[in-house]
Amino acid sequence: MARKRYSDEDILRLLREIELSLASGSDVATACRTAGVSDATYYTWRKRFGGMGRSEMANLKALQKENDRLKKIVAELELDKLILKESLDYLKPKVPLTGR
Repeated sequence: MARKRYSDEDILRLLREIELSLASGSDVATACRTAGVSDATYYTWRKRFGGMGRSEMANLKALQKENDRLKKIVAELELDKLILKESLDYLKPKVPLTGR
């Protein structure tokens, strides 16, 4: 069976659908079956996105984007630091060891 990939918005919509089915008296297996997902997937999604709304999802995406940007900046700075260290080692005058 082919595996479906759901966007975060689709997951929130399906979770809401399942929660409405559960509130109307349906059991978890039936509610998940009508939504087209397994109950294990439902529990995984609920653990990850439980109680999250669209605005919180937008905030989460913005924070993840900012985190990725900051990680990229740190990686570039580390690379610059390494290049400067190597060039400093290369430019240091070599002092010959002399015996006394």
